[in-house]
Amino acid sequence: MITVAKLRTRTVKDLAAMAKKKKVAGWHSMRKDELVKALVNQARAAAARRERSKPPGSQNSVANGKAAKTPRGKAVAKKADAAKSPKTPPKKALSPAAQRRLSQIKAKLAASKNLAFENVEEGNGRTKDRVVVMVRDPYWLHVYWELTRAVVTRAKASMGQFWHGARPILRLYEVTRNGTTSSARSVSRDIPIHGGVNNWYVDVQDPPNSYQVDVGYLGAGEKFFGLATSNVVTTPQAGSAEAFDQNWAEVAKDFDRIYAMSGGYQDHGNNGDLKAVFEEQFRRPMGDPMSTKFGLGASRSGGKQRELNFEVDTELIVHGATDPGAHVTLRGEPVHLRSDGTFAVRFALPNRRHVLPVVASSGDGVEQRTIVLAVDRNTKVMEPVIRDPSS
Repeated sequence: MITVAKLRTRTVKDLAAMAKKKKVAGWHSMRKDELVKALVNQARAAAARRERSKPPGSQNSVANGKAAKTPRGKAVAKKADAAKSPKTPPKKALSPAAQRRLSQIKAKLAASKNLAFENVEEGNGRTKDRVVVMVRDPYWLHVYWELTRAVVTRAKASMGQFWHGARPILRLYEVTRNGTTSSARSVSRDIPIHGGVNNWYVDVQDPPNSYQVDVGYLGAGEKFFGLATSNVVTTPQAGSAEAFDQNWAEVAKDFDRIYAMSGGYQDHGNNGDLKAVFEEQFRRPMGDPMSTKFGLGASRSGGKQRELNFEVDTELIVHGATDPGAHVTLRGEPVHLRSDGTFAVRFALPNRRHVLPVVASSGDGVEQRTIVLAVDRNTKVMEPVIRDPSS
C-alpha cells in the first residue's frame, strides 16, 4: 500500500518515474509534493476499483468480518446465523387424559419406591428406624421393618442422580463367627421389595446358618444406600426336634390355606408347580380337602344327617426385640430372650378384651420402657346351615 510517508523518502526523479509509469497526467510539470499527492490519490482510486470488482459474496464476507469486530456487528452476524439455521418445531402439548395418565404412573412409581410405613409416627423424638428378623423354620426368615419418611428423604438426597433408577431391596448377609466376640458377614443376595408393605418372607438354604438383613436402595453401578440393619439370627438344624420354633409350630398348617387361596382346589386352577412343591414338602396328596383326607366318596356321601362337631379357638403370639442384656416382662411374667434379644410368647386368648403391658428394663436397671397392647376377642357363633344332599 502506497503511503505519503513512504513517497516522501523518494527523490523527485524517482517520483517522476513512478508517475510516468502509472500514467499520471501532467507529471512532467509537477513538484515533489504534487507528485506525492497524485500518486496517493491514484493508489486509493485503484484500490476502490478492485473492491468494486469483487463478487458480492466476498464483499459480504469482508463486510461481515469487519462488522463482527464490533459488538453491534456480532449481534447482527448471530442474528443472521439464527435466521439461516432450521427452526426447531415446537413441542406438542399433551392432552388432559395423557397428563392424568402420566401423573398416575409417576405416583405409582413413587409409591412403589417409598419404604416409609404410614403407621410409623414421627416427630415425638423416640421413633427409631429398625429392621427385625425372626426365624420361622430352618428354611424361612420373617423380616419386619419400621422406617420413617425422614430416612427415605435422606436416602434420596444422598443418592443424588442415582435415586431415579434406585430399587428398594433387602440385602441378605451370611454371618460367620470368628471366635466368641467378632464376626464377619458376606452378601448372600439382594431381594427386590416394594413400598406399601412392612414385612417380607425370605427363603434361605443350608441350615443351620446365621443371617443379617439390611433394608435400603440399590442404584446404578451397584451403589447401595442402607436405611437400617437388623439383628443376627441363626436357623436351626433341619430335621431336629427344634427344627421349628415352638412359638410358630402351628404355622406349618397354613399350607392348606395358601393352596386354597392360590386356586388349588378349583377345577380350572393352574397350580401344578405349587402342588408338586407342597406334596414333596408335606408328603401328602393335594386336592379337594374332603377327597384327600377322607377318600373320594366322602364328599359325595349321603345317608343319615348328623350334627357336625365344630369348635374354634384362638391364641395370641406377642413377639419383639430388645437389647440382649435387657429384662422383659409380659403382664408381670418374665419373658425369655434369645441370644440376639428377640422374643416370642404364645398364650391363649379368651373371648374378652385383653390389656397386655410389656415392660423392658435395661441390664443395669437405669432405663425402663413400657408398651401396652390392647386386644379384643369377640367370637360369634352363627346359626348352622343345612343343605339338601339331593339338590
